[in-house]
Amino acid sequence: MSVILITGASSGIGAALARRYAAPGNHLILNARDPGRLDGVARACRASGATAETAPLDVRDRAAVGAWLRDLDARAPLDLAIVNAGVNGGHPTGGIETEETAFETVDVNLNGALNVAMPCVTLMLARGRGQIALLSSLAAYAPLPDAPAYSGTKAALLAHGLALREKIRHTGVRLSVVTPGYVKTPMGGDYKGWRPFEMSADQAAARIARGLERDRDVIAFPWLLTAGARGAGLLPERLRRLGMHGFRFQIRKRR
Repeated sequence: MSVILITGASSGIGAALARRYAAPGNHLILNARDPGRLDGVARACRASGATAETAPLDVRDRAAVGAWLRDLDARAPLDLAIVNAGVNGGHPTGGIETEETAFETVDVNLNGALNVAMPCVTLMLARGRGQIALLSSLAAYAPLPDAPAYSGTKAALLAHGLALREKIRHTGVRLSVVTPGYVKTPMGGDYKGWRPFEMSADQAAARIARGLERDRDVIAFPWLLTAGARGAGLLPERLRRLGMHGFRFQIRKRR
C-alpha cells in the first residue's frame, strides 16, 4: 500500500491530485480547513477504490501539525507528501497589499508549507526513503506586482526546495518543487485578469504525478509560459517590468 499525504486537498489542484492517486492499494491522507468539502473529496476517492482519511487541520499550527504527522507516520509510514495548501494574497481592488494579507499569506504559504514539509523530511530521513513535493508557482520566477507576498513565498519555496533536494539527494529521500502556471481552480478563479495557457486542475495533476514519477527537480508547466517566466529574470529590470504589465490583475475579496 502507498501512503500519500496531500494538504489543501478540499479543492483545486489538491483535490485533483487526490482523485489522481485514488486507486486500490493507495491510502490517502487528506488535509484542508473545510471539513465539508474535504469529506466530499474523500468519498470520491473511496469510490475509486482507495482508502482515505481526513484531517481538517490548519497548517499554520506548527505544534499540532508536527504531532499529527508523527502519529500518522508511526501508524503507516508516509511514501509521498504533497505540500499544496496555499492562499492568494493580493488586494480586492488592485491596490497595495495590506499588512494583514501579507502576513497571512506568508504564514500559510511559507510557514505552513514548512510546518508540513520539515517533519516529513525528518521522518523520511530516519528510514531512508520517501518523497516530498512542494507546490510553488511560476510567480517564483516572474513576481507579480499585484501579489508580492504570494510571489515571495513561492520564490522562497523554490529556493528552499532546490537547496534541500541537493542536500538530501544521497539519502533515499526525494524532493521536487512544482511551479505551475495558471490553473482553473476556485482559488485561481479569484484572479480577475489575463490568464494565458490556463489548464484544468486535472491536467495539472496529471503533469505533477508524471513529474514525481520521474523524480524531476522542478516540475514546471506549461512550457511556453515557463520559458517566458524564467527568461524574464534575465532581462534588464525596465524591460521585465514592461513585460509583466499585461499580467496585472485584481483579486476578489477573500471569504
